Amino acid sequence: MLDQGGVALRVLHTADWHLGRSLEGRSRLEEQAAVLDEICGIAEEEAVDLVLIAGDVYDSVNPPAAAEELCYATLERLAAGGRRAVVAIAGNHDSPERLCAARPLAGGHGIALVGLPGETAPAGRGITAGPGWLEVKVEGCAEAAIVAVLPYPSEARLGRALQDTLDEAVLQEAYSDQVRLLLDRAAGRFRLDGVRLVVGHVYAAGGVASESERPIQVGGAYTVAAGAFPAAAQYVALGHLHRPQVIAGPVPIRYSGTPLAYSFSEAGQAKGVVLLEVLPGQAAAVRERPLLRGRPLVLWRADAGIPQVRQWVEQRRDPGAWIDLELHVAEPLSAADLQVLRRLPVDLVHIRPVLPAGDLPAAEARRGLPVQELFRLFYRSSTGGDPPPAVAALFAELVAEAPGEVEPA
Repeated sequence: MLDQGGVALRVLHTADWHLGRSLEGRSRLEEQAAVLDEICGIAEEEAVDLVLIAGDVYDSVNPPAAAEELCYATLERLAAGGRRAVVAIAGNHDSPERLCAARPLAGGHGIALVGLPGETAPAGRGITAGPGWLEVKVEGCAEAAIVAVLPYPSEARLGRALQDTLDEAVLQEAYSDQVRLLLDRAAGRFRLDGVRLVVGHVYAAGGVASESERPIQVGGAYTVAAGAFPAAAQYVALGHLHRPQVIAGPVPIRYSGTPLAYSFSEAGQAKGVVLLEVLPGQAAAVRERPLLRGRPLVLWRADAGIPQVRQWVEQRRDPGAWIDLELHVAEPLSAADLQVLRRLPVDLVHIRPVLPAGDLPAAEARRGLPVQELFRLFYRSSTGGDPPPAVAALFAELVAEAPGEVEPA
């Protein structure tokens, strides 16, 4: 807690809601509603003054109506009739125009929606704005926040190309320079008597990605160096990376991460929001608040086959979880085996059978063998069994269509 005179501005940082996202065709809207309700509760409990939503509010540029309804209802709850300011920016998954369509209603609640880098958002209740910045004044709060806002800055949204080159290092430097220029212009609005914040949706150098993120860059070109963020900022709130993490840099830089796990690469990963208390000219006091709602994603490795899976289900292992099952078996699963597994009272999202691996013959023994036989040997070494006739036929068809002669190994 800060205790040097004055009442600190209380800020909640969240991002990457991905409303409308499913898990292998399974809706997660009910879980998303539950975790957003939890975030609204935290905002109330912590007497938050300002909420920063750092992009990817939706999972697609054309979200389902139910996702939009959930978004609008949550923004209204967070704003609490103007007692709390809310700033939301567009991420790479969001349509800037779609996100900002509610501006005529949002502004009256103290909600600022920003779709494009460098744009001037309309003024709203307690909010004034200029190119790439917002000044936010919350009723009953002595401190104003000056927020540099950076929605996802793709070349298309920036309205310019980076460089006429394929050199990745040159492209990355040009991209970082462009981001630095945008943020420096916005940071020109910073004042010593205000809380100085940045909210952006970018891939910061040094960040650790998860499998659930769809890339926003070709190679590393769309990577932003930590030095591109304004040195005068007291906190940088980022979105895009789904793992909560701190980025080393000249100022405090954080990704809040997603409120739910969105792929099995995030199994066991703690989710939460970031809370900070900050006064002008002082270091922000930053802490994380865990989120407990939503169904966990877990990995099961059944070395003893289907009986072991049945035993775990009877023991109510990981109740309510979405499950990725790695199933070790002696023979390929039959249709009856799959039916048994699918009828179990548990949500098996993936069933990945693993057969005993065989050994490839030595290179000398493989020399001169037909390519179809080489494929059969490879398939057997990988799965423990011969390829199904349909797979073997498809491989033969592909080989026949391949230009030139296929060299045997």
